[in-house]
Amino acid sequence: MNNEKTLYKTTRVIWYVFYVLEALLLFRFILKLLGANAAAGFTNFIYSLSYVPLAPFRLVFGTNSVGGSTLEWSTLLAMLVYWVVAWGIIKLVVMNRPLDEREAERGLEMQDNTQ
Repeated sequence: MNNEKTLYKTTRVIWYVFYVLEALLLFRFILKLLGANAAAGFTNFIYSLSYVPLAPFRLVFGTNSVGGSTLEWSTLLAMLVYWVVAWGIIKLVVMNRPLDEREAERGLEMQDNTQ
C-alpha cells in the first residue's frame, strides 16, 4: 500500500511540473502571437522564465512574423516534446511498481491477445 501511495505522489509531482512548464510555454506562445510588448513587466517575466526550457528548440524552426505578431513554431515543438517526455517518465515510473501474480498474468494475456 505504501508503494502505491509513493507511486501516486510521484506521478502527481511529474504531471504538476509538466503542467506548470506547459502553461509557461503557452503564455509565451500567446504573448508572441498577439505581439505583446516585450518591455512590459509580465511579458518580460514570462519570456525570461521560458528562455531556458525553450533553448534546445529555439533554432529548430524559423519564426513567422506579421506586423508585431510572431508565430513561434519552436515553442509548439517544445510543448509537444515536453509532453512526450513527461508521459514517458510516468510510464517508466508506473512500470516499476510491484505486481501480484494474478495481475501479471492478466497483463501477459492482454499482450498476447493484442499481438
